Amino acid sequence: MFSNYLKNYRFWLLSLALIAMLMVFVRPTQNQPRPIYNYTFIIDITRSMNATDYQLDGQAISRLEYVKHSLRGLLAKLPCQSKVGLGLFTERRSTLLFEPIEVCQGFNDIDTALANVDWRMAWAADSRIASGLLNTLQMLEKLDTHVVFITDGQEAPPVNPRYRSDFAAVKGKAKGMIIGAGGLQAVPIPKFNHKGEPDGFYRPDDVPHRSTFGEADLNPEKIQGYNARNAPFGSEAAVGSEHLSALQESYLQALSTEAGLHYQRLTNVDDLAKALQIPAFAGQKTIAVDVRWQAAMLALGLAVLVYVRVVRGRWNTVRKAGSL
Repeated sequence: MFSNYLKNYRFWLLSLALIAMLMVFVRPTQNQPRPIYNYTFIIDITRSMNATDYQLDGQAISRLEYVKHSLRGLLAKLPCQSKVGLGLFTERRSTLLFEPIEVCQGFNDIDTALANVDWRMAWAADSRIASGLLNTLQMLEKLDTHVVFITDGQEAPPVNPRYRSDFAAVKGKAKGMIIGAGGLQAVPIPKFNHKGEPDGFYRPDDVPHRSTFGEADLNPEKIQGYNARNAPFGSEAAVGSEHLSALQESYLQALSTEAGLHYQRLTNVDDLAKALQIPAFAGQKTIAVDVRWQAAMLALGLAVLVYVRVVRGRWNTVRKAGSL
C-alpha cells in the first residue's frame, strides 16, 4: 500500500508543502543589501503649533498632534537597522531628548516618547525659527544623522530683516529636511491659562506684531515718532495679524535653500515617508532579511497544484460521461 502512495503525485506535493510550511516556523533569513535611514526629528512645540488646521478621523486636531501622529506612523514604515532620534524646539534653540536609536528594537521607547511630546514642555514663549534651525544644525553637526526640522515657520515676534540668521558656516555640513506643518489659511491660535486649561484664542493686543530688537529696518524718515535713542521703531503701535497663524511655506522654503536642506509640506503619513526615504538620505547595509514569505508561497503553490490536478481529473471524468 505504501508503494501506491509513493506513486501518487498528491502524496509528494502535500509532503513538499508540509516541509515548506515547517520552514516558516524555522524563520529562515537571507543576507541582502537594504537601504537604511538615520534621522533626528526636531519638533516645534511653540504655541502656534496648537492651531487646529488638520483633520484626523473627521475631527480637527492641532498641528502638534498631527505631527506626532505622522511620525508615529512613519516609524512602522522605516526598515530595521534604521535609527531615529528626537528633540524639541522653542524660543531660539533646540534640545535633544535622545540620540538616534535602532528603530525596531527601540520602537516602543521612540513611540512612547513621541506620544508624550507636549507644548507644555516649552521653556520659553518666543519662536525664533531661523535661530532655532541654525542652533539645531550646529548641535547635530557632529552626529551621523539627517536633521528633520518640523515647524509651521511662524516667527514670534516677527523677524527683523536686519538680524536674520546666517547659515553660511553650516550650509552643506548637515543633510536633512524642513517639514512645514499647518494649513495655508490663517487660523486662530488657542490660548491657555496658567493651569494649562483652554482660555479662548489670542487677540491682536496679546502678541507683538513687529520686532523691537536693535535698529529698525525702515528709513528713519518714514517712521512716525522716530527717536534714535528712545523710539527707534517710532511711537505708533504696530498692528497686524500675528495673533493668527498659517504655514509660512515660502519662508521655510527660503530657509531650506539657505541652509542646504530639502523642504516638504506635511500632508499625510505616506507622503512624508516617501519624501524622507529618498536615495540622498539612504545608507546601504547588508542585513538578515526575513524570507518566510518565500516558504509560505511555495507551500501555497504546491497545495494549489494538488487541487488543480484533482479538479482537472474530475472535469475530464464528467466530460467523458457526458459524451457517452
